[in-house]
Amino acid sequence: MRVVFCSMLIAIIMIGCDSSRVYENNVDFKDRSWKIAEPAKFDFQISDTSKKYNLMMDLRNSLEYPYARLFINWELKKDSLTLSKELISVYLFDQKTGKPFGNSGIGDIYDHQFSILKHFTFKKTGNYRMNFQQFMRLDTIPGILAVGLRVEVVEK
Repeated sequence: MRVVFCSMLIAIIMIGCDSSRVYENNVDFKDRSWKIAEPAKFDFQISDTSKKYNLMMDLRNSLEYPYARLFINWELKKDSLTLSKELISVYLFDQKTGKPFGNSGIGDIYDHQFSILKHFTFKKTGNYRMNFQQFMRLDTIPGILAVGLRVEVVEK
């Protein structure tokens, strides 16, 4: 019990020391699959427009994912105005060997972080929304466990 408490305390301290992080959150998918009808939406606030920001997508997958890469539509919005959007392709496995990329988690789970926008300048303070939607040929993609957004201040 004491070891668990100390481990949790250390983890909380380490997370709290991340001074560049402005926002970070993840959406976990039920049934270990990402349905096309379930886009991941993240609402965050920007209070300083004088700084530059990196926006990154966090992704967690298992070996159940049947392809080498994943197509994702992302969209950054302020109110109803779309500021930026793009269809991206990210590789989760080596195309030739099938070896998984990413940091190995527990068992067959792998974590990835992909850059969406680098050194981005927000023109106005306020609330923003980032949407991620899988764009594969199937309505339900097995093996995608979670997707997340991290917004951080670019350190000089």
